[in-house]
Amino acid sequence: MSKNYLFDNPRNVKILLTLLFGSCLVLVIINFFVPKHGHFSWEEWSGFYAAYGFVACVGLVLAAKFILRKIVKRGEDYYD
Repeated sequence: MSKNYLFDNPRNVKILLTLLFGSCLVLVIINFFVPKHGHFSWEEWSGFYAAYGFVACVGLVLAAKFILRKIVKRGEDYYD
C-alpha cells in the first residue's frame, strides 16, 4: 500500500510549474513599469538584480565545490 503525495500526480506538477512561470512573467512585466532608484547607475538597469542574484548563486556553488570542499572534506576512513 503506497501513499500518494501531492506531486506524484503529473497534473499537479504541471499546475505548479504553470503558476511558477506565470508569476515570473508577471514580475518581469512589472519590472518595466516600476521606477528604480538605485545608488549606482547599473542598479537602474532592467534585470540587474536577477542577473546579480544568478551570478552570486553560481559563485556560491563554485566556491563551495572547489574551495570549501577541500577544507571540510575528510578521508574515507576518517570514522573507522
